[in-house]
Amino acid sequence: MRRDNGERGSGVGGRESEKTVALLSPTADLRPPTAGHRSLRDGGLESERTGALLSPTPDPRLPTPASATHLLGLLPSDLAAHLRAQGVPVRDAEARRVVAHVIARGHDGFPTSRPVPRAVEEAVERFTTRAPLEIVERATDPSDGFVKYLFRLPDGALAEAVRIPLETEGRFTICISSQAGCGMGCTFCATGRLGLIRNLETWEIVAQWIAVRDEAPGIVTGALFQGQGEPLHNYTAVIRAAEILAHPCGGRIAAKNITISTVGLVPQILRFARERQPYRLIISLTSAIDVRRRALLPSASAWPVRELADAVRVYQHSIAGRATIAWVVLGGINTGIDEVSALRALFDGVPLRLNLIDVNDARPDGYRRATDPELSNFRDELRTLGVPIVRRYSGGVARHAACGMLAAMQTGERT
Repeated sequence: MRRDNGERGSGVGGRESEKTVALLSPTADLRPPTAGHRSLRDGGLESERTGALLSPTPDPRLPTPASATHLLGLLPSDLAAHLRAQGVPVRDAEARRVVAHVIARGHDGFPTSRPVPRAVEEAVERFTTRAPLEIVERATDPSDGFVKYLFRLPDGALAEAVRIPLETEGRFTICISSQAGCGMGCTFCATGRLGLIRNLETWEIVAQWIAVRDEAPGIVTGALFQGQGEPLHNYTAVIRAAEILAHPCGGRIAAKNITISTVGLVPQILRFARERQPYRLIISLTSAIDVRRRALLPSASAWPVRELADAVRVYQHSIAGRATIAWVVLGGINTGIDEVSALRALFDGVPLRLNLIDVNDARPDGYRRATDPELSNFRDELRTLGVPIVRRYSGGVARHAACGMLAAMQTGERT
């Protein structure tokens, strides 16, 4: 089977009106999102008082997922507890063998390679399900080897994953979705146009990774929670999925090779730091100027950028290493010296790593990639901050590999 990570980011796609993009000019008078975008502080996706995750409102057209216990969402201890609750005597070692047989080794049927009692096998068959996700489409970009998968979930919702080739030949990481659609409304992101349908269950997240891993022509060494959705808005299921992917009986990925990306949900970043989660966290900033960031990322209206920067400081202290900031580079919008000055004021003295991500080109929404001279000048200014700067490759552009693009095409949206 396959194991471990690396991190080339997949592309970013999206669509908004040319008028919106014009407003985002560095010299424009930007306004906060209209009432059409609910603030997370004002009864939106986050409770200001408790910071507790709230369930998204599901699309009423879609049925709820089946309630059967799915084996792909269980750690060995969970499986043992589940079977014992059904009156089945099972040893911890037997539960480990079953989970390793199905998740780590990718086998669907029994017997296991290391035998367990027939009564345990029969109980697993009776009290759990192992049904895979339906693969609707695979799209391969021959220019860079990115492979995009579109999955249909049990209730008909769609989710996407991407197999990403790493620099080492025969090594891959997999970008997976944590939600069907997304409620963050980022104006440059195709998934944001879909809206939020629902959170994915833990097993649905793990099932994406397994399906892509099992078709990989080499070793899968990582997982990247940067597909559809905001991972920290589905915090419990995402952390649980990461635990399964990192478990010796699960995905067998080193925890440091599991990366979780967030648009910047402050209470969840603080929780992540408080719990000292072993996974890597990337905070998508994209602009260090409040008014511009609110226009680009409507969810940012919940927390001033200074509050987000304070949360990044807390997280950085918890890992005793560099915090990673992602920056989607939008030509003519967030590449000016004003952004560099704002970054310096926000993060002075904070050990950072800055990932620059090109927005996908050839777009109908007016956003564009920065020109080479523009990007070069921006990087020169960023170097004055004294932090490592990495330009992340946006792959799969030729085959709609940016998150949300295949799903948008499947549901009739233009990309």
